Amino acid sequence: MLTITEVLLLNIYDVSQHAHVSIATVSRVINGNPNVSEQTRKRVLAVMEELGYTPNVFARSLGLNTMKTIGIMCSDSSDPWLAEAISYLEKELRSNGYDSILCCSGYLPETKKKYLELLCSKRVDAIILTGSHYIEAKPKDNAYLLEAASEIPLMLVNGSLEGKQIYSTVCDDHTAVYQAVTKLIESGRTSILYMYSGNSYSNLCKLSGYRKAISDAGFPIREELMVLCRKDLDAAMERLTLLSSEGIHFDAVLAAEDILAVGAVKYADQAGIHIPEELNIIGYNNSILSRCTTPEITSVDNKVEALCTTTVNTLMKVLSSGNVPAKTMITPELIKRGTTNF
Repeated sequence: MLTITEVLLLNIYDVSQHAHVSIATVSRVINGNPNVSEQTRKRVLAVMEELGYTPNVFARSLGLNTMKTIGIMCSDSSDPWLAEAISYLEKELRSNGYDSILCCSGYLPETKKKYLELLCSKRVDAIILTGSHYIEAKPKDNAYLLEAASEIPLMLVNGSLEGKQIYSTVCDDHTAVYQAVTKLIESGRTSILYMYSGNSYSNLCKLSGYRKAISDAGFPIREELMVLCRKDLDAAMERLTLLSSEGIHFDAVLAAEDILAVGAVKYADQAGIHIPEELNIIGYNNSILSRCTTPEITSVDNKVEALCTTTVNTLMKVLSSGNVPAKTMITPELIKRGTTNF
C-alpha cells in the first residue's frame, strides 16, 4: 500500500510507462480530451487507479501547497564548476528545509526540455537551472523556459532571461574578461589569444569583454585569435600546437574555462615555452584545476558559492511571496598565480 506522499510523487511519466502510451495521451485522458479512443482511455484510467495516481489538484485539495522539494538541472555533473555549484545549492536548500531532485540534461535542446518537463511533473516547488548553457541565443529556443515559468519559478545560476517568474543570479563575466585582458595588455602583451568552448550566455558575455578590451587598447580585432575549442585539455593543447605551426603568434592565452588553461600549460611545456616569461595564461572559474599545474594558473574567480547561496536566498523570498529583484549581479575577482607576471 502506497503512502499519501508516495502517491503524490507519482507522475504522468509513471502512468504513461505502465499504460504503454505517450505522455500527451495521458494528459488528454486527464483533461477529458475527446481525441482518445475508449479502449485507450479505459487502459490509462485503470493504470491510474492501480498506481493510485491523481492529478495535482488532489494535492491542492489536501492542502499540500508545497512538496518542500526543488528541482536542480545541470548539463554535466562531472564538470568541476557545476559539481561544486550543485554541492553548494543542495547544502543551502537543506539548511532551508528543502530536498532536491537533480537531473543532468546534457547540452542538446530536446533533452534539456525533456528533463525540465520531468521535474515539473514531479511537482517540485521551483527549478534551479545551473550554468549558462540553458539560455540560447535565439529567443524561440527559450520558449519552453518561458512556458514553464508561467507555472513554476525558475532560478538561473549564471544565466539571464527576462520573463515572469524567472530570476537570475549572474557573474559579471563581461567585466571580468575585460579587466583580465587589460591587465595583460598593460604588462606588455600584444597578441592575446582567447579560447572558449561554446556560445552560451556566459561565453558570449566573456567574448564581448575580450573584444571590447582589445578594441579600447587600440589593437585590431583578429578573428584568428578567438578560438572555439572543445572543453578538453588535450583538445586545447592540440589546437594551440596547430595554431603555432600555422605561424599564428600569441604571447598570452585567456581561456574561458580552467580546463582549457590547463591545456595551454601543457602546450607550453611540450613546446619548451617559458611561463610566464614568454607566455602568460589566465583561466576562468578558479576551480581546483587552476591549482593542479606547475606553475599554478592565474584564474578569474566567478564566486560560485556566492552565486549559489544568493540564488537559494532569492528563491526562499520568492516562495514566501517576497519582493525580490529579477536579476542579481555578482562581482568576480582575478586570482593571481604563477602563469602571469603582471
